[in-house]
This record gives sequence, structure tokens and C-alpha cells, in this order.
Amino acid sequence: MTDTTAPNGTPGATPEGAEAGQAGIRILAQFVRDFSFENPLAPDSLRAGATQPAIDMGVEMNARGRPDGLFEVDLKLSARALREEQAVFHVEVVYGGLFHIEGVSQEDLEPVLLIECPRFLFPYARRLISDVTAEGGFPPFLIDPIDFAGVYAARKAQAENGGVVGNA
Repeated sequence: MTDTTAPNGTPGATPEGAEAGQAGIRILAQFVRDFSFENPLAPDSLRAGATQPAIDMGVEMNARGRPDGLFEVDLKLSARALREEQAVFHVEVVYGGLFHIEGVSQEDLEPVLLIECPRFLFPYARRLISDVTAEGGFPPFLIDPIDFAGVYAARKAQAENGGVVGNA
């Protein structure tokens, strides 16, 4: 825990907005923007002894500024399970947040929006996927933690290489 000094020189928490330039991220709202679960082969897909399905994961992050100075950030997680080339289940959630961000330079704003904000949203989107797969008759599908900085860096490199992955 760090100690801070109030403007009058006494130790304690710094009041909101007391220090100009201090970086801060506040989550003003969280919400499900879109949610879909498909279980096309149920109940046959739930039979005991079936081979484990292959699971394909997708992760996307999007952010946009608003006229009121706030930012909307969306985290899209999708998972498709296939067994013998047939869809076992498909789940997709777009989980959003409304953020107030202050004290962040313009050059650092994009990484904050596409790395730090999705980190706040991830546990909630993960829980939704876990819950719906369990309600669909499967074991809860728990997504491993995501390295949002790595995803951001890979997408940035891909964009710089003209959309082609692996260019030197």
C-alpha cells in the first residue's frame, strides 16, 4: 500500500482530481452488448464417452470515444467446439464497458483502451461463457487468462505489415 499526501500536507488518500496529470481509469458501467449460445446437436452432443471436441477461440477488442469525453470499450470472446467436423456448441459474447480515463497522454490512450480496459471486462465475460456452457449441458468452459498486451502487440504488428502475419 502506498501513502499519499493530501493537498494540505497531511498523509491520507488524495482527493479525486487533486493532482493534475494523475492517470486514472474509472468504470462507469458494464453491460452485455450481444450474447449468443448455440447447441445445435443437443441432446446427442451431450452423450457420455464422446471424444473431446476441438475448441477454436477468438478474441477482439474495440474502443471508441464519445462526444461526452468518455470511452466505450467492447471485448468480444467467441468459442466454437467441433467434434468430427460438427458443431457441438458456439458461444459469443460482446461485453462492454463505459470508461472515464484521465491523465493519459494521447500516445498512451490506445494501449490503455485496448489492453487495460479489456482486463477489467474479461472476468465478467469469462463467467458468462462458463455459466452458459454449463446451462447448455457441458462442463463449464473456463477460458484461460488472456495476455491482452500480447494480443494488442500482435494485432499492431499485423497492421504494420499490411495485414500479413509473419512478415519480417
